[in-house]
Amino acid sequence: MASKLDAILYPVTDIAAAKAQFTALLGVEPAVDQPYYVHFQPADSLAVGLVPNGRDRGLTGGTPFWTVDDINAEVKALVEAGGTVTEDPHDVGGGKLVAVVQDAQGNVIGLAQS
Repeated sequence: MASKLDAILYPVTDIAAAKAQFTALLGVEPAVDQPYYVHFQPADSLAVGLVPNGRDRGLTGGTPFWTVDDINAEVKALVEAGGTVTEDPHDVGGGKLVAVVQDAQGNVIGLAQS
């Protein structure tokens, strides 16, 4: 079961341009600034991530990521409910696991486990 919204991730093709746009929008510098991922953590706000080539990994538009206690069990439940895994659970650093599932209507559901 999802407990809260963790972050919203945007797929980008030009990480430098996207980073400049979101720095201007959010008024903060990135908390994580790597070629493979840029992460903003504005005060009192949802985290925002930029994912280069994210569309290749199943992300479309802004994708919300829900915090879950057991990512493997949640992926299994969503697949049993008609979803399709587009990104298997994997560690993105610091022990944080993420996965992406597309529901039967084509909506993208991101999952995150700390």
